[in-house]
Amino acid sequence: MLRRFLCTSALKTLTLLRPKPSLNPTSPIQIHSKLKSLRPFSQMADSRRPLIPAVDRAERLELLRALESSLGSVFSSEPLLPNPSPLIIVVSGPSGVGKDALIRKLTETRPGLHFVVTATSREMRPGEVQGKDYFFVSKEEFLGMVERDELLEYALVYGDYKGIPKQQIREYMARGCDVVLRVDIQGAQTLRRIFGQSAVFVFVAAESEVKLVERLIGRKTESREALLVRVATAREEMKHVKNFDYVVVNAEGKLDNAVKLVESIIDAEKAKVRQRNVVV
Repeated sequence: MLRRFLCTSALKTLTLLRPKPSLNPTSPIQIHSKLKSLRPFSQMADSRRPLIPAVDRAERLELLRALESSLGSVFSSEPLLPNPSPLIIVVSGPSGVGKDALIRKLTETRPGLHFVVTATSREMRPGEVQGKDYFFVSKEEFLGMVERDELLEYALVYGDYKGIPKQQIREYMARGCDVVLRVDIQGAQTLRRIFGQSAVFVFVAAESEVKLVERLIGRKTESREALLVRVATAREEMKHVKNFDYVVVNAEGKLDNAVKLVESIIDAEKAKVRQRNVVV
């Protein structure tokens, strides 16, 4: 009796000490078992999900509504991305490179682009129009605008004042328009300090130095002394091209090419992920 009891106790002890077989979650038996246990839930979920019709036979609207129902949300018709921010394009370059002709053609061909008319104290030239090419004012009127802080920037250029009115910029940018500012190199330097990288700076150049001088001669608007000053100044101004974002060569007889290049610059800026945001 005692011997039988001891044997039975030893067997029980060995059974308890024997390691249990571990379950391998990746074994085919275990995976099959899990799938069997999940199958009723999966079948229940499939029965609740809306049926999407065959793509090749369903009407577009029917398929659209089925997809919305399946995803549990309605597709939005709102733009996926916000509209690009209005740009300030600063156009500058030496005298005689054709900045005015370039800007005039650009505003004619591109809707939503406004040229901010500069105020100046110089005399009106033949063919220029008040309020279109410049706001022609007296020196006293110009200095009054300065005192009232109505100008974004101003400078004394070849003995005459030039400045950019703030109100025009604010008014047209509030409408969602891009604006173009035409300034000399000195004015561009001032605007770069004001705007930093928030505006687009475009340098307009002639195709060669001799072509630039020929254009200045052809204008016949300066005396011999004034012409000499403009040519010498133009040489110095060409050294500032490195401070601009883009350079556009306005070759003689190829104005349309220069306009298309500026349009491409604007389009590229509009497509940037990180938009320039300027505050005036």
